[in-house]
Amino acid sequence: MVEMLNVTYGQSGASTNQLGQRPMQSRCYAARSAQYILLKAPPAAGKSRALMYIALDKMHHQGIEKTIICVPETTIGGSFRSTDLRSSGFEFDWVVEDRWNLCLVSEDADDQKVKAFVAFLASDAKVLVCTHATFRFGFEAIEASTGVGAFDACFIGIDEFHHVSASDNNRLGVILRQLMMQDQSHIMAMTGSYFRGDADPVLRLEDEARFTTITYSYYEQLESYQFLKALGINYEFYKGNYLNGLSGVLDGSLKTIIHIPHRGSSEALDDKLNEVGLIMDFLGKHVGEETETGFDLVRTPEGRTLKIADLVNDGPARDTVKASLAREIKGKDGKRDDVSDRAKVDVIIALGMAKEGFDWIWCEHALTIGYRSSLTEIVQIIGRATRDAPGKSRAIFTNLVAEPGVETSTVTDAVNDMLKAISGSLLMEQVLAPNFKFYRREDDDVRDNISVDTGGVVTIGIKGLIEPPTERAREICEEDMHDLIATACQTVDKRVIADDTAPEVASQLLLTGIIEKRYKNLNEEETESIRQHLAAHMNVLVLARQEEKKLGKKATTMLSPAEDAPGGTAQTAGQPRPRGGQGYNDDGGSSPNTLLAMVKKFINVRDLDVELIDSVNAFRERFEVASKSLDAVLLAHVQSAMVAMRIQMTEDEAKTLWPRIKAFRAATGKEPNVHSPDALERRMGEAHAWLKSQKAKKLRDGTI
Repeated sequence: MVEMLNVTYGQSGASTNQLGQRPMQSRCYAARSAQYILLKAPPAAGKSRALMYIALDKMHHQGIEKTIICVPETTIGGSFRSTDLRSSGFEFDWVVEDRWNLCLVSEDADDQKVKAFVAFLASDAKVLVCTHATFRFGFEAIEASTGVGAFDACFIGIDEFHHVSASDNNRLGVILRQLMMQDQSHIMAMTGSYFRGDADPVLRLEDEARFTTITYSYYEQLESYQFLKALGINYEFYKGNYLNGLSGVLDGSLKTIIHIPHRGSSEALDDKLNEVGLIMDFLGKHVGEETETGFDLVRTPEGRTLKIADLVNDGPARDTVKASLAREIKGKDGKRDDVSDRAKVDVIIALGMAKEGFDWIWCEHALTIGYRSSLTEIVQIIGRATRDAPGKSRAIFTNLVAEPGVETSTVTDAVNDMLKAISGSLLMEQVLAPNFKFYRREDDDVRDNISVDTGGVVTIGIKGLIEPPTERAREICEEDMHDLIATACQTVDKRVIADDTAPEVASQLLLTGIIEKRYKNLNEEETESIRQHLAAHMNVLVLARQEEKKLGKKATTMLSPAEDAPGGTAQTAGQPRPRGGQGYNDDGGSSPNTLLAMVKKFINVRDLDVELIDSVNAFRERFEVASKSLDAVLLAHVQSAMVAMRIQMTEDEAKTLWPRIKAFRAATGKEPNVHSPDALERRMGEAHAWLKSQKAKKLRDGTI
């Protein structure tokens, strides 16, 4: 098991205000008068209820007549059902008539849903809930009949907003721009992962500038929890088919969501229904179905009976299972804090469902089989396990993936898959960290090197840092850094993780390229200032860990890959720590170690300067963690494939060097080293890697 990330939090247990609003909801409500609101907050932060508060205020106090809520799939529609808000102190309840929650209508009635959408606008009803697809088709029907003006005085909430794209062929994005050009609707967009898996931005910069943005970080969310205090992100490799790897990762005693591989992927077995049956066989003996819910019943070897919800089977039975899940995971009267509700389902097996907005607070383990190419999808799946619930102190995300074989024909794909794993863990580390702010520190600066404000923002001084020279550069550093970090994490390639690549290639060339591609017409000083801030965000944690190793410390820090732990396994996150020992704040308090305490311990921040920031490579460090899972032979093949993927070599040069390669191998008993200080041996090693890569390509193409 490779633990790529291990995070612990302080459990501040932030309380609600006098209106019953949690901290993020209160922050949103303070911006309720804005016409366009963009909420960036993690799963389980309470985005759906935040929208309810704002919609009710707009309809009762701001002259808005109707609210339309759009969700990506029907299973999320339940999050917006009628909710009691008065008992918690708010002045109105949230009421949605069942007939206007189109997510509760049978899946095969798309035409009827569009007709209902049109009828809603002509009725006296106040709230409609529908899917993105129904909204698109309904909008087109209204536009053709009465025009876009029919949406004037409507409040439109778009959940999972990353489905929108600035691309001209993204219909939802085009509709959004039409409404903003009309400028008579109010819009609230919500997302837990404000970046897409493709190259298109979510919003055009000029459109995003019109939104009032509320950002609530993963760190703030998890730090405020009462019960959940640790999150682990793991990768496990299997040989053969993935059933061989289940014994190392699937624990029937944990509440688990299993996402089986995409159809057509190399990890998928021959039949998706057969896969579900084999997973159930692994857990125990199938003993029937629960009549009321449609859940499969499986008796474990220990004598427990597991209730398993099968969302893979797309036959008639799935509607029953989906309806049961929507009912069971909500708890009594929509309240999800009743511990007895924990027993209603144990395992959920899904293919394309149970990701975005799927709200099962008891989920302790999100097990995903096969690599996911979209980091958005990874973040969403991890979010299924990050809900707070009584008795749930730790959550885990595991990606079970195929171990690359030593056959050269499979290694190139393995390298690409490993890059995806590195991208995912890097991104999650940045997503889960506190909010950083950096400033230029002068030699005579008397301020504290590191400080934390009441909002949890960690401010760190860096010598030589270029302060943003213009208002535009300042806004990018303050508002767009999360988006730039996400882009950087998705730009991992062979160049930046090769061990003969200078760290400056990653921290300077790569990051500069990302900034220049996103923002046109920045001058050189603006670009370099933004790059330095981005590099500081990316690398400060790496510096802390490097200093920790130099000092021989073994403390479990707030953000710590598991390479230092015996056997490659980190100390169990969430285990009680001795009071006053390592892992506690410098002030002697009993809260778990924070990033602030870690940096104070392991970095002499008075010496922290831009050159030191640029001297590390977060991408390479994460590759070293991942590579510890591979044996020496396999790692050598992976490294050889990486070399072949990045070197410049002609067929004539490789063939010319081949006799020398054979002679070198015969004389030394080893292959030439691509990292040798001898230039000729290094070039022979590169030629050898290139030749093996070309042979593998021909094997795959069937030309030899």
